[in-house]
Amino acid sequence: MARLSSDQVLKDNNAADPTSVTTLHLTHKALSDITCLANFVNLEKLDLKLNNLTSLEGLRSCVNLKWLSVVENKLESLEGIQGLTKLTVLNAGKNKLKSIDQVMSVVSLRALILNENEISSICKLDQLKDLNTLVLSKNPIRKIGEALMKVKSITKLSLSYCELQGIGTSLKSCVELSELRLAHNEIKSLPAELKLNSKLRSLDLGNNVITRWSELKVLELLTNLRNLNLQGNPAATVNKVMRKIKKALSKLQIFNARPVDKDTENKKGRKSSKKRKRTVDASKKEDRVVDEENKGHKKDKADRKKESLITNVDPGMENKSTKKKAKKDDKPLDKGFALEENVSKVEKKLKKQHKNDEQSELDVIDDAEASFAELFKINDAENLNLADEMKAQDKAPKDVMKLAGDPVTSFAKHKNAKIQNMESLSAPVAEIGMGGPSTWGDEL
Repeated sequence: MARLSSDQVLKDNNAADPTSVTTLHLTHKALSDITCLANFVNLEKLDLKLNNLTSLEGLRSCVNLKWLSVVENKLESLEGIQGLTKLTVLNAGKNKLKSIDQVMSVVSLRALILNENEISSICKLDQLKDLNTLVLSKNPIRKIGEALMKVKSITKLSLSYCELQGIGTSLKSCVELSELRLAHNEIKSLPAELKLNSKLRSLDLGNNVITRWSELKVLELLTNLRNLNLQGNPAATVNKVMRKIKKALSKLQIFNARPVDKDTENKKGRKSSKKRKRTVDASKKEDRVVDEENKGHKKDKADRKKESLITNVDPGMENKSTKKKAKKDDKPLDKGFALEENVSKVEKKLKKQHKNDEQSELDVIDDAEASFAELFKINDAENLNLADEMKAQDKAPKDVMKLAGDPVTSFAKHKNAKIQNMESLSAPVAEIGMGGPSTWGDEL
């Protein structure tokens, strides 16, 4: 089916009048001609993904379009969209576009997705006052230039897998920017002007050529950063640099695709404090030990006398209280060891699973189009599996759980708290282009 007909569209949608149709999904139909859509003047949402389109001229009359996807076609130009004054979301990824000049007049755009094209330069987007999401990853773009100098509304920007060697002052006006993806480029350092993007929460700099702390020093001023990725840079292998970043960014929650464990750092601090205290009190403890030993010798002497008297009175009599205590303790101790063994098995299994999951996390961070939300989802899945394992342990007898101080339940509660925290970070709130968290997926 290369040519689309109005009659077929109406039949497929159980409609009699083209003006009554507001949504059309025409994917995977090998379409090369869509001129008949000129009759569907009230269309608001149109999906033309995976066809053979080389032109969008047939959409000039669809002036009520708000959402348009033409992903994976054969478009070399966006000619035909200039009059779509209500268009808010345009996804033209995976085509053969070399220029995006036609979007300059579509001032209603809020989300513009143009990944995997042949775009080498970005035109000025000054007129797009409401633009908040721009995806230009996997294009041969060497510099951003002045394209975004007056686009203050942008909150999400992806330029991964391009040919950028730096960003210079190109983002200094983007004061609302919260997510910035610059992975897989040739960036050597971050400019001082990045401090003006003070609302940045997620920054992906993976697989660039940053080597020293001095090239990252501006990060100290980005106090709202929650998610930072530097994997694949020479600097990421230098422990001193990593420590400086963690110290400078106290609010960081995800670092190099791993949750930042604040509890571990606090425990380390407490341990060193305890060590110092032990050193100071060492002499006092030694004195107490000597006193205890002296008292012990005296007590042992008295006990031996007492035992001798008991033996003389009744040589065949056993200590009944000691016997009862041994009997009473036998069974609970067996259960306690069994529980400890079960917990140990679960922990070993989880360690093995964690090693396998590490590779999948790296795959996600290397995927230019994976959203930052995908990093949280991986950890969510890991934590959910952990919770399932621990639920099995919760079925152990209550008396055993009491004996062990209920370590399994408390551990599960701790992990469930972490899960809720991660879900709050990754839960989507609004659609792409509507100001909510990024929903960039494989198609972006």
